[in-house]
This record gives sequence, C-alpha cells and structure tokens, in this order.
Amino acid sequence: MNRRIALRHLALISGGLAFIPSCDFSSDDILAAYKNLQVTQSQKQLLGEISNTIIPAGEIKGALDIEVPDFILVMVNDCMNSEQQKQFTEGLKNFPSYVKSAQGNNFTSLATKEKESVVLSGQALEGDETEEGLKNKAISYFLNTTKRFTIQGYMASEYIQSEVIPYSLIPGAYNGSVLISDIQKPRING
Repeated sequence: MNRRIALRHLALISGGLAFIPSCDFSSDDILAAYKNLQVTQSQKQLLGEISNTIIPAGEIKGALDIEVPDFILVMVNDCMNSEQQKQFTEGLKNFPSYVKSAQGNNFTSLATKEKESVVLSGQALEGDETEEGLKNKAISYFLNTTKRFTIQGYMASEYIQSEVIPYSLIPGAYNGSVLISDIQKPRING
C-alpha cells in the first residue's frame, strides 16, 4: 500500500475517534429528529394508538406493527408548512382533553369500539373563531391528517408491498386465455 494513502486513512480514523465521545447515541433523543415539531414520547405513543385504531392488527400486521407513527411524524415535519404543523401539534395536544370530556377516560384505556367512535366524532368536529372552536378545528385537522398519513404509510410500507399485495414494476406476461376463476391475487398497483 502506498504510504501516503495509509497516512491519510490513519489521520481520518484518528480524527473520527476523537469525535466519538461527543456523540450521543441514547434512545431518549429519538424525537429530536422532528426538529419542526415539539412532540413528546407520550404524544408519539398516543399517535400510535390512534393509528392502530384506524388500521388495527388482525390477520395481517396493523399500523403500529409497521411503525406508521414515525412515518406520520416525518411527513408532518418534512412536507407540511409551519401553519399546518402548528395546527397538527395543537390538535395532538388538545386531543386527550377532548377524549376526557367525550368519554370521561383517557384514550388508551377505552375499548376498541369507543376508540373508533371518538376518532370518528373527532374527525367530524367543526369549529368557529372562538377558543373552543379553534381547538375543535385543530383536533379535526389532526385526526384527518393522521388518518390520511396512516393509510398512505401503511399502503406504501415494505410489508404491504412485498408480502400482502406484491408490487410488480412492469405488467406480467399477457395470457389471453386465462379463466377468471384461475386468477390468484388482485394486483392493485399494475
């Protein structure tokens, strides 16, 4: 090996080793990735419960099993403007108090049917320019955005695209004499 290349590699490695103590690899800072959102771990868990209510686990994995809440937070953080992000986080902050007033309990301790009814009624909320109306509008926006991104993240996940409904980049071979009863799985993507 050339001596100059070896010295350059040695300098890069030693420089990298000098910076390792300043790096923090703890799992507590996972929410720091969403720099435009002020989301706590408990709010992320609540978002997971809501997305799991929208697409629960059954014969196939649910939204929480595929980590859709991370997808939702990344989409809100990266793809929405600051006003939409503010309305989303306000809805996320106000949702527990809405559930408490509607059902008298927190969201995680509700039964499945009660969770579904709370989410559906929250999506239909309408607000005016009063303080309570703005909260209702934010909750409705939060739940509708969560539902949209839950479905989008779930259907675009690797699990769905590879195991449940296999995606084919190009159409398969044409065979004009196939009986309809012989067709196996529907291909929704092509």
